[in-house]
Amino acid sequence: MKNLLLIVLFLAISTVGFSQGNDFPAGTKPASTNIIGADYPRIDSLGRVYFRLKAPEATSISVSLGNVPLTKGDDGFWTGITGPQDPGFHYYTLKINGVEVSDPLSETFYGASRVMSGMEIPEKGVDFYDVKNVPHGEVSSFYYWSKSFNEPRHAYIYTPPGYNKDSKTRYPVLYLQHGMGEDRRAWSHQGHANFILDNLIAEGKAKPMIIVMEDGGIARGFGTPIRDKSGKVQPQAQGQAPGRRGGFGQGPNFWDEFTETIITDLIPAIDEQYRTLADRENRAIAGLSLGGTQTYQISQANLDKFANIGVFSAPFGFPGVETGYKGLLTKPDEFNKQVKVFYISMGSKEGPNSGRSIHETLDKAGIKNVYYEAPGTAHEFQTWRKSLHGFAQLLFK
Repeated sequence: MKNLLLIVLFLAISTVGFSQGNDFPAGTKPASTNIIGADYPRIDSLGRVYFRLKAPEATSISVSLGNVPLTKGDDGFWTGITGPQDPGFHYYTLKINGVEVSDPLSETFYGASRVMSGMEIPEKGVDFYDVKNVPHGEVSSFYYWSKSFNEPRHAYIYTPPGYNKDSKTRYPVLYLQHGMGEDRRAWSHQGHANFILDNLIAEGKAKPMIIVMEDGGIARGFGTPIRDKSGKVQPQAQGQAPGRRGGFGQGPNFWDEFTETIITDLIPAIDEQYRTLADRENRAIAGLSLGGTQTYQISQANLDKFANIGVFSAPFGFPGVETGYKGLLTKPDEFNKQVKVFYISMGSKEGPNSGRSIHETLDKAGIKNVYYEAPGTAHEFQTWRKSLHGFAQLLFK
C-alpha cells in the first residue's frame, strides 16, 4: 500500500508541468476540461481522446473512459487512445496498479457520490451552453437555516444579467434538481445551466429568471443511515441495507425529506432574500434522473406552489394517471388549467420508461405536455443540457 501511495503521489507531481514539445497528434486539441496549462488529454475531430502521462514506477494504467489500457514507453510515459466518444460530458478515472484515482491533468467534478475527473467532448454545431460574448448572470452561494431539520443548508443561486443593477425588478424562479450521486454543484459545473440561460436571455428566447440549485438529499447515494429531525438513526426494514428505505412507492425513501425542506424552508428563504415573483404561476420545478422523480413527488404534493413542471430522464416515479396529482390526471381539463408547462424529456438511447412511455400515457389521457427526445444521447448531461434549453424557453410566457 505504501508503494502504491508513492506511485499515485509521483503521478500527481510528475504529470503537472512536464515538457511535451510541439509534437502533438495532428488534428487534436486539449480538452476544455483540462486544468490550466495541461496539453493532455487531447481530443480529435472524431471524438477520440489521447492520454499521455508520466508514471515510471507504475506497472499498469488504464482509463475508465472507453476502458482503454495505456502503454508504457521507454521514457516512462504512458499513452493511449480511446475510441470515438459520444458528445457531451463524461466522468472518468484512471486505474493505476488496480486503484482508481482522478486524473491530475483534468478538472474534477462531484458525481457517483465522489469526486471524479470530467471529460468534455464537443458536439459539432452545438454551442448553446458555451461561454459567449453576451451579458452574464451570476452563480452565488446561498446559506440558510432549515427550521424543519434544525441544520444549516447551502444552495447555489443563478441570478440573470442585470439583476444587481435594477433594484426593483422581480423575477420568476426555477427550482432545478440534480441527479443521484451528484449535488448542488452539478447543474452549473457539469450542466452549464448558467451559460444556457445567459445565451437564451441574450437571444430573447427565454425570460430572465432566478434558478435555485439545492442539494436534494440524493448526493450521498445509498448506504447512508437515515436520521430523524433530532439526528437519531432510523430503523431500517428487514433485509435492507442501511440508508436504503426502499424504492419509490414502497415506503419512505432517503430523499423524501427534501420535499419538506423545499416547501417549508427553501422557498420562503428565497422569497425573502431575492426579488422573486412569489406565486405559483411564476414558479417552476424541474430535475434530472432521480431529481426528476423528486419533481414528480414534490409537485404532486404541492401543486399550489408550482405551475410549471419539467422531468428529464426520470425512469421511475411517474405516479400513473389514476392516482397521480391526487386524481387530477383523470380530469385533464382541470389539470391543463392549473399546469402551464408539463415537460417530459429523455435521450434517444435511454429506455422508453425514462420519458417516451410517460409522454404517450399523458397524451392518451388528454394531458397537455411537451415531449423532447435528444437524438443520439443517453442518461447523461448532454441530454439534460438540451432538456433545460428547451424547457427554459417555454417558462413564464
